[in-house]
Amino acid sequence: MNKLDSLRSLYKPYRYTIRGKCTILETTSGNFVVKKKPQNKDLVSIFNYLKSRDFYYFPEIYADSRDDNYVYEYVEDNYTVNPSKSEDLIAIVSLLHSKTSFNKEVSEETYKEIYENIKNNIMYLKDYYLKYYDLYLKSIYMSPSEYEFTRNYSKINAALNFSERELDEWYSKVKEKKSERISLIHNNLSLDHYLRGSKDYLISWDNAKFDTPILDLVKLYQNNFWDLEFSTIYQKYLSITTLSDTEQQLFFILISLVPEIKFEGSEFNKCKNMRSSLDYIYKTEAFLKPYYATDAEE
Repeated sequence: MNKLDSLRSLYKPYRYTIRGKCTILETTSGNFVVKKKPQNKDLVSIFNYLKSRDFYYFPEIYADSRDDNYVYEYVEDNYTVNPSKSEDLIAIVSLLHSKTSFNKEVSEETYKEIYENIKNNIMYLKDYYLKYYDLYLKSIYMSPSEYEFTRNYSKINAALNFSERELDEWYSKVKEKKSERISLIHNNLSLDHYLRGSKDYLISWDNAKFDTPILDLVKLYQNNFWDLEFSTIYQKYLSITTLSDTEQQLFFILISLVPEIKFEGSEFNKCKNMRSSLDYIYKTEAFLKPYYATDAEE
């Protein structure tokens, strides 16, 4: 008996719908969502921990089924298109972070490892983009994507230089710290993972873990940067909880890392990838300008 047959036998649905990674079961006793359990993660324990911290904005797990699936309550999203959706989402995220935050003792190696990982990423991106810049300069006739890249190479490099300068300064502040503030983070934030039914819900907790809360902000920014007015969202977040100066600086560093542009595929796809990455750079620069007015002009 396969997994779907097992669920049919247990819940006796009169209709089921496969939607992405989920299966929606419609039964006479209500609707349920069935989703494969994440590897090496006990969401029942995580949700129980959230309840102990007075945080209830997640779908209930009705059954820890006998196979590899969780069975969740079904949430009918009643949220219509509304520009305030992102602010409502960030309010819930702020509560998640504030209710689960605590200071954890760490060694000097913790911050050193963070620094070296980001530094290595920056150096990789610098070498990656320089390689293509040198290659395209040798072209007798540049393609549209090659021309767009070489014309904006200085902007890409400036963004990486900014990240590198800020990273060095950040590390000078934290390298002797003996503690780190961590929270339970959702770690997969996007507007699609916020629903409003009988209450507000965050869904898709498969990547949840204890880590610095800025990772949730970074993920939300990267997933929805074009759809959001992030200045408003960020101020909303800070009105409910806080970030230290070094946490804010690390957040700014991480969102300033230029997405790796893929110079592959059709010319149309290469132009599309280029435009998306350049839009990211310019929008991030506009967001950071009030905080780094001098750097933004460079």
